[in-house]
Amino acid sequence: DTKASGALIIPATIEGKSVTSIGYNAFFDCESLTSITIPDGVTSIGGYAFGYCSSLTSITIPDGVTSIVGDAFRSCTSLTSITIPDSVTSIGKLAFSDCTSLTSITIPDGVTSIGSQAFYDCTSLTSITIPDSVTTIGDWAFWYCRKLTSITIGDSVTSIGDLAFSDCRSLTSITIPDSVTSIGEDAFSGCTSLTSITIPDSVTSIGDAAFYECSRLTSITIPDSVTSIGEDAFSGCTSLTSITIPDSVTSIG
Repeated sequence: DTKASGALIIPATIEGKSVTSIGYNAFFDCESLTSITIPDGVTSIGGYAFGYCSSLTSITIPDGVTSIVGDAFRSCTSLTSITIPDSVTSIGKLAFSDCTSLTSITIPDGVTSIGSQAFYDCTSLTSITIPDSVTTIGDWAFWYCRKLTSITIGDSVTSIGDLAFSDCRSLTSITIPDSVTSIGEDAFSGCTSLTSITIPDSVTSIGDAAFYECSRLTSITIPDSVTSIGEDAFSGCTSLTSITIPDSVTSIG
């Protein structure tokens, strides 16, 4: 019922039965809902469960929830902050995409994967800490987060997906941990405030357009582990004055 409005408290029981899940599309497009309290017995939240609840400013997710599936909070444009409980192990595709008022979010240590477009177009997000438990950052995960100034990535990330941080135009620096072996296509393209970056010895490939139009990038060190540099990898890096290509590189796109 899209007419639901104001502060909503979901009961722990309905007609004597425990509430354990919030289904797909349950509160989709309830534009007048301002806050939601979910009871402790809930362990799963379905896709689009709160999608497009554009007046939603706060939500409490209980500790029993283990995954935030795709589109669960998509386009909750008034949501300013959210705390993800320690029980959550995965953040699904488009889970918080287009949450344009979201300024901060804490990702707990139990999360192992951040899905594609999970925080796409979160244009008010200023900083993010990715814990050591995360091993994969999906394609477009933080694409177009234009106020994101700093990113701390945990030591377990092995791959940075395509367009993962593309168009993060306020990002000035980033440290890529030694665990990363591949940097995806367009991973940092359009990061026009990025002045320097250190690529660790673990990286073997730099994807196509990985640093495309990083126009303030003045220096970059490519480690001996890299064997291939993709097409347009440093195209439009108009401030780059020198670069050393190691003997290990066998192909330049």
